[in-house]
Amino acid sequence: MRIRTLIVDDMPLARRRLRECLTEDPEIEVVGECANGREAIAAITAHVPDLVFLDVQMPQVGGFDVIEAVGADVMPAVIFVTAYDEFAIRAFDVNALDYLMKPFEEARLTTAVLRAKRQIARRGAGDLDSRLRHLLDQIKGETRYPKRLTIKSGRHAFLLPVEDIDWVGGAGNYVEIHVGRQTHLLRERLNELEKKLPPGTFVRIHRSTIVNVDRIRQYQPTFNGDQIIHLLDGTRLTASRTYVSNLKAALDAS
Repeated sequence: MRIRTLIVDDMPLARRRLRECLTEDPEIEVVGECANGREAIAAITAHVPDLVFLDVQMPQVGGFDVIEAVGADVMPAVIFVTAYDEFAIRAFDVNALDYLMKPFEEARLTTAVLRAKRQIARRGAGDLDSRLRHLLDQIKGETRYPKRLTIKSGRHAFLLPVEDIDWVGGAGNYVEIHVGRQTHLLRERLNELEKKLPPGTFVRIHRSTIVNVDRIRQYQPTFNGDQIIHLLDGTRLTASRTYVSNLKAALDAS
């Protein structure tokens, strides 16, 4: 019997590499690919795969949201794929769930697939279901603010410490992350990124701007109620009057 497998990842290159590696295994049949969580929910329902490679970090609907939507009791075997998520990795280890770190090595993939085959062969006792439920309980029970963000550039990705960020500007589906003289582009809406940043350190000062309060040197009012923010590196930002109370509260707390 061939193992019907679904690949879920928002990076086309990651999906292609997984597919190429999996085609070398005669027991694996890739029945589909999904570029986001919503596609994954529909595909799992439609194809009923035996195994899913599930990306943890996807915009809007992430890997954990997929499990919650489908239901832990009907989820196929899962191998989580993550660029970096410190809390998630800890939760995987605690619940004995398998995962691949991007960029993954073929040897590690082979080991994960072998474990999944064993799991699929003996499934029926509900052990996986309970572990997935415990995982979701842990994810819900702890507010997670990652220490690093994954910045993707072409075929590569690097980890940016959150504490290094000076400020963030939003433009549609993208954000510009400013670190000193460098600017990094991330495909994510500002509202979504804001949820990942610790509120004690980062504060929204404009509908399109978030600032690290530790980088603020001074601020001064303008005639219309806005505030001009001066950062330590000389950058000037505008805090609109709608967000001035948020700014002052964050500065008082810090």
